[in-house]
Amino acid sequence: MSGQGFHVHGPHDHELEHAAQGGHDSGGMIAQIAVVTAIIATVGALFSYQGGATQANAGLYKNNAAIKKTEAANQWSFFQAKSTKQALAEFARDLAPDDKKLSYQVKIDRYEKEKNEIKVGAEKLETESSNWEKSSDEQMHQHHRWAQATTVLQVSIALAAIALLTRKKWLEYGMFALAGVGLVMGALAALHI
Repeated sequence: MSGQGFHVHGPHDHELEHAAQGGHDSGGMIAQIAVVTAIIATVGALFSYQGGATQANAGLYKNNAAIKKTEAANQWSFFQAKSTKQALAEFARDLAPDDKKLSYQVKIDRYEKEKNEIKVGAEKLETESSNWEKSSDEQMHQHHRWAQATTVLQVSIALAAIALLTRKKWLEYGMFALAGVGLVMGALAALHI
């Protein structure tokens, strides 16, 4: 019957028209919280991605450390085998007749040289393992920072929803404060602090 100029408004229609015309302060609050929430969610998604990337790197680096540690252990076993052979050659040299002592001494000298080369390689592998381990620890620390920042931003988004439902201004301020804390934590993660 609106063709004859008669139109009935429901209570919610009146509120929506009033808010659209700027009649309610809460209309501005709703729009502001909606925009900020979308921004916080976007930043939170970026932080979450960074957190996942650093966690993956930490696992990869930890794996590399384990590989280098295993290679070093293999080299130390090889070193020990050469040491045992050298000790046996020294024992044989000491018990051998004088005409055979020189051949055992040649073996002893060769084992000593080989042991030194193996030791250098094993120590290098241990250093590489330690470096990978350190890199893994740094990535895990950074991952925790990203995770903390993401969590604070998620709480901020939850607070935004509560602020929208209750229309409490102090909750809106709390949302902004938590979003700021989350951004600071994200900056700390980006700076490796």
